[in-house]
Amino acid sequence: MGENTVRCRMKAATRLASALPSIPSATGGIARLASGRLRDAQIELAPILSAAGLTIDDIEDRKRRIDARAQIRLLELAARELQDDCFGFHLAQGFELGEIGLLYYVMASSEHLVDALQIVGRYCAINNEGVRLRTSLEHGVAIRFEYVNIDRSLDRHHAEFWLIALVRICRALTDGRLVAKQIKLKHYRQETPLDVRSHLGCEIEFAADRDELLFPSQIGTLPVVGADLHLNKMLLQYADQALNDRASRRTSVRSRVEDQIAQLLPHGKANAEEVARRLGMSRRTLARALSSEGVGFSNVLEALRIALARHYLEEAERPISEIAWLLGYSEISSFSHAFVRWTGLTPRAYRSSNGVR
Repeated sequence: MGENTVRCRMKAATRLASALPSIPSATGGIARLASGRLRDAQIELAPILSAAGLTIDDIEDRKRRIDARAQIRLLELAARELQDDCFGFHLAQGFELGEIGLLYYVMASSEHLVDALQIVGRYCAINNEGVRLRTSLEHGVAIRFEYVNIDRSLDRHHAEFWLIALVRICRALTDGRLVAKQIKLKHYRQETPLDVRSHLGCEIEFAADRDELLFPSQIGTLPVVGADLHLNKMLLQYADQALNDRASRRTSVRSRVEDQIAQLLPHGKANAEEVARRLGMSRRTLARALSSEGVGFSNVLEALRIALARHYLEEAERPISEIAWLLGYSEISSFSHAFVRWTGLTPRAYRSSNGVR
């Protein structure tokens, strides 16, 4: 490879790394529900979590947020292990809604259903930064969910979980069996499963142009059973604080370190000394700053490498040799060994399992 070619590719890689979207995180509640189903079926959990990019500690520590994309992958893998083609639908039917946490209780203390839906749209990033909810009152009460920095085409079960969960929440808040006028999902199924159609009371339009629930206009004014405006006001303050905490995370030392690592990886200089120099601090100061946020440099480096590896492998046209180089590996074999250690799959097997050709 000529010197000019290498220089051009390094510049392109740096621009690409800098432009990569932030990695959306989630509280991991859905992943923990899925893990519980796997354990109930006496299926060994660790290998499946590893293939999704997670660990037992991620599941056991309920205070730990996880990669939102890893949660989606886990549901797909769990569905395969449990041989349940409607796993997302079924998983959402049985869990206790209070497990959603603060967000659910803010909704449950609202005055009207439309108030609760607008609240969840504003604060849903508290639970999952990878999903954005929008409520429109133009042609009825439309609840649309959109993925943020996540490839929607790789998901079925996670989106179906969200659909059922939203319907259950609306029914619980109003104490009525609300039935949507129309339901659309972007992914393909040949037809609506019978038990799902019975639960929803209507068909689902698959392979649609959006993910959306559409209810009749009049449901928006339905009162929320057990509304408590004083409690709602207090909980909204907690929700604002939680949302601000998520925003401040993006300016944390860890996020600044991740930005530098992404740019340095193709150059083979993603080490603590160089990152500390670029951030204008000593290596010891950097270590203390990261420690105050509960992480170490090596943990941040490996987590980012895993996330970037998955991101690059989902781009079908990118050769694995180039991905290895972008991640700072001089040999494809070194990258392959690392990727197997992270996920239990080779890079090519991972591509195949995600439908990338």
